[in-house]
Amino acid sequence: MSRADLLALTPDALAALANRGLVKRAAKDIDAGVLPEVTAEADGTVRGVFPDGVTSVLPPGAGLAAGTCSCAAPGVCRHRVGLVLAYQRTAAAAESTTPAEDTATAAEAEAVPWSPGAFTDEELAAAFSARTLAAARKALRAGYPALVRRPTGTTPASVELAACTVRFLVPGELGYLDTDATAARRDEYAVLAVWAFRAADERDPAAPEQRVDVGGDRAAAAGSGLDAALAVVDDVLRAGATGAGPVLAAAVRRTAEDLETRNLRWPVAVLEDLSAQLAAYTERSAGYRANRVAALLAETHARHRAVTAGGASLRSRVLGTEERASTPLRRVRLVGLGCRVTGAETTRTAEVYLADPVSGTVLVLRREWETEETATGPDLAARRVVGSPLSALAAANLVSESATRSAGREVRITQGGVAKTAVTRLGDAWDGLPPSVRASSYAALSAELAGLPPWCVRPRVAAEFVRVLPVAEVRWVSYQPGAQRLTAEVADSAGATAVLSCDYSGVCPGALDALAEALAEGVVAVSGTVRRVGGTVLVDPIAVRTAAGVVVLDLAPSTRRADLSTVSAPESDPLSHALDVGLTTLAEAAHRGLEHPSPSHADRLTSAAAGLTRVGLHRCATTVRTFADRPEPTTWVDAWLRLSTVAEFR
Repeated sequence: MSRADLLALTPDALAALANRGLVKRAAKDIDAGVLPEVTAEADGTVRGVFPDGVTSVLPPGAGLAAGTCSCAAPGVCRHRVGLVLAYQRTAAAAESTTPAEDTATAAEAEAVPWSPGAFTDEELAAAFSARTLAAARKALRAGYPALVRRPTGTTPASVELAACTVRFLVPGELGYLDTDATAARRDEYAVLAVWAFRAADERDPAAPEQRVDVGGDRAAAAGSGLDAALAVVDDVLRAGATGAGPVLAAAVRRTAEDLETRNLRWPVAVLEDLSAQLAAYTERSAGYRANRVAALLAETHARHRAVTAGGASLRSRVLGTEERASTPLRRVRLVGLGCRVTGAETTRTAEVYLADPVSGTVLVLRREWETEETATGPDLAARRVVGSPLSALAAANLVSESATRSAGREVRITQGGVAKTAVTRLGDAWDGLPPSVRASSYAALSAELAGLPPWCVRPRVAAEFVRVLPVAEVRWVSYQPGAQRLTAEVADSAGATAVLSCDYSGVCPGALDALAEALAEGVVAVSGTVRRVGGTVLVDPIAVRTAAGVVVLDLAPSTRRADLSTVSAPESDPLSHALDVGLTTLAEAAHRGLEHPSPSHADRLTSAAAGLTRVGLHRCATTVRTFADRPEPTTWVDAWLRLSTVAEFR
């Protein structure tokens, strides 16, 4: 009886089930002739006796962890890995004597697509405990979102849940699962992943990747649960940021707390940001932005409309109703993509971006310090995080057995597990990142961003749009003294372009000089937050890689003296200018309040509508005119959402 499961295990799959060091050592022993005597029994059990007397046994219908070995090593040992490699080598030798017709038939069988959704409830019950299934059914009743990816080539089928990623390494086998969750929750997440594939199979069995909502109470999903939030943001819109006093600000906070109890995570985040903006205006803080207030007010309405208007949006993706799980991760390797530093008064926050090269997701490790008001990013560079200086951690490989991942893609390292965390040099780790993180084609990245839902209904997930972009050429560099903004156009190997845009921040005074100096020296790659505006990929850079290494911009010292007297960037096109004028005029309404318009505001709305008409945006112009004629929350929201969405996707 041939063991197809053992033959299907690739070196990467073996490394996921054990670790890469064991796989290398076992392969080295096999190459050196230290081969076990392999026997296959009638029931499919594979037994190996090694020259040192160690015996390993791999029973059928189970993974490597279910095997046994007479050595003293705990868990999956090098002998079990070596037995798999020896069995594969023995099978390959036998295959060389197999008739060509049989070989072709076997290859065709291996190429047949499969779905983990084909596992039956009976198979799940046989593989997992009753307690595991009970916990999974509880999660199913509550409902959960999932991103399902079907197998392609050597990439296995996988499901990204809110708390972890589950990979099915061998077709048709439940014993060969890989997940970054710890053993305590591994089986539960495996069952949830199977059910996610079932839901995806029902919707579209041919889609290579799709997001699904699994389970949940359909009756409860009929409404958004945002009635109180809509009322309070409309009150803010009528009063404006200038008129929102402490009573209204307190109402925003109370509403956010109420939504928190119902696990409406993304609306809660919107209201928390709105509360912060209102506080910033009251305190006359530089962090206040009228456009930001306008966007937050409109976003609340957009999320309500997306789940009540019968659209294609998933409720969990729009409202963030997934479980706020904090999942302990087993041994995980993360690649540093840089660090962002922000601050307010005497508080400084550092967000280190870490890419998981296996799941292709980017996580955030956040630290906050109480500091002097004059403290800057370079002052934090020596602060120790996870036992290493912040500057080292932001551009390094991190391997940890004491990490915890949240549903919002934040990662935490427990203080008690610092000894189980290692930080090593980055090297060329950026080059080995999967396509979901390393965007080698700017055109493909632009198409990916263009296919996203509008900004106002996307999940508010930390670092969801942090990417690494290889740079083949720097086309031009521009510095705008008034805006204190450095922009540069870069191209990939195919000639497609993207624009880097970095604004000056008093908390990070050396970032602009560091970026300009790196662009002059020659940038190999850049990490940053990406978005698409006007058909152009815009990158807010976090770190840049040159031949000398990685420079983390926010931590760069301010002693640099780069030459910023560079060529000017191309001027804004008429369509972008018309949209900017329209959005700025609408933002003023949110700033001053619908009940307190300036005397000239109606005339400027009319002028903005005329400008939109001249560039062919007639429906945008109509929504602006409608708001000018009937200045109320509904017409304002209609106008803002249309103009901002057109600005994003045109």
